[in-house]
Amino acid sequence: MNWLRQHRNELFVFLALLLCYGYFLPRWASWNQNSRLDLVMAVVDEGTLSIDHYYQNTGDYAAFNGHYYSDKAPGSAFLGVPVYAAIRPILNSSPMQQAMNRLAQSDAFGATLKKEGTGLLTDKIYFALVLYIVTFTVVSIPSALLGVLIYKFLGAFAERSVWRVVVALLYGLATNAFPYSGSFLGHQIVAFLLFGAFYLAYLIGQGRASLRWTLLTGLMLSYAVITEYPTALIAAAIFGYVWLVLPDRRWMIALIGGGLPPGLLLMAYDWAIFGNVLPVGYMHSEMYTDIHGQGFISLVGPSLPALWGITFGSFRGLFFIAPILLLAVPGFVIWWRQGKCRWEWGVCLWAVVSFILFNGSSVMWHGGYSVGPRYLLPMVPFIAVALGVCVIQWGDRQWVRLLTIVLGTWSVAAVWAETLGGQSFPDWTLDPLFNYSIPNLMDGDVARNLGMALGQSHLMSLIPLGVILVSFTLLWAIAGARDILPSQIVELTGPEPRPAGRREELHSDV
Repeated sequence: MNWLRQHRNELFVFLALLLCYGYFLPRWASWNQNSRLDLVMAVVDEGTLSIDHYYQNTGDYAAFNGHYYSDKAPGSAFLGVPVYAAIRPILNSSPMQQAMNRLAQSDAFGATLKKEGTGLLTDKIYFALVLYIVTFTVVSIPSALLGVLIYKFLGAFAERSVWRVVVALLYGLATNAFPYSGSFLGHQIVAFLLFGAFYLAYLIGQGRASLRWTLLTGLMLSYAVITEYPTALIAAAIFGYVWLVLPDRRWMIALIGGGLPPGLLLMAYDWAIFGNVLPVGYMHSEMYTDIHGQGFISLVGPSLPALWGITFGSFRGLFFIAPILLLAVPGFVIWWRQGKCRWEWGVCLWAVVSFILFNGSSVMWHGGYSVGPRYLLPMVPFIAVALGVCVIQWGDRQWVRLLTIVLGTWSVAAVWAETLGGQSFPDWTLDPLFNYSIPNLMDGDVARNLGMALGQSHLMSLIPLGVILVSFTLLWAIAGARDILPSQIVELTGPEPRPAGRREELHSDV
């Protein structure tokens, strides 16, 4: 019981986020997700890297030497392979087959289908179940853990504060991290890996984690890169940060050694398919060849339309859909003026600025069907930290509380509307919040969710989630009210300096 009381906030953040992420099903007709899952099923079912038997469900494929392959970075698919291999015998069992046949007759799910489609065929149910289970395991669970890591890292600025919980939940539910924490894409996987490596390095530098964890830090950084190649920008900054904070730089060998296996795995994968150790899948894509051919694989240099589009534009703007993140701007200023955690400040600022400039350099900045600018997702945990610094330092001011409520309310409403309005994420419709998502919700076109498995349709399918969330939140608040009163918010301070020469005597968090 003492452990539960001590970690009550972390458990609440984790379970609340996981409940919301797992309640909604991954989109069934997403090329991006299908391309990755096709590779997972090809490896497990057929023992091949070719998706010849699956590629018709996606346009995101590469054609090479008469065969078809996923053109995505393979990291997310590699994680899905052991999950599918474990559940495959269960899904093929007689009881599960009968359950899938019953789901195929569901009126609630049937109401979400296109009238001109082929209906809920059993093989579609099978594919959807695999997609859901794999996504929940390799994306939703790490994404919920990421909320906990943000909460814990903010402990460097406030020992006990309701604002740490609020910021973790705002990150997970009021930014576009929410829709992609339930999607089989690489964005949230790498967000967890990058921030997790950053947090581990922070603990090591503070003497609160053993130097042995440097090996895992290297593994996480490298795996992030083979899951989404552009994350090398952030991974490189964290690599440099590790070098700066390591008390014994001989352990850099462990950091590099931890990064070798994912790199070798990627090289082996590309060699087996393309006879090249470089990641060249996109060069063999059959779709969007005109776009991929511009500049260096669509990178043409920063442009004002793209930079506006991914920040404040109503089409895919991060600060349009999640204006709560604007509080990170004063947050970075406050953080710097405090003079605490300066190296950490630099990593977080670099993550934000470098990724905005990088994605503002691409002609594909819009991300296709998307809730906000999905390519920016790996940097969102780092900007969320600066948001946390702002509200922790100024959260006792009435106007800051009011501003947080206003911006947070808009962010939650906009993110959830674009996530739930329709059976696909917003398409190419301009001003999608008002011209696509809200009209779909008003028509009762709600994204497929577990409430529909209980027979609830349209907006009624959201009631079970609401009841559980409200009940869960009330129980958490009642149990810990005395520990999280706003009056207990402490001033922004850094961690106590560690005594010189006593690194091994300090308490270990890992």
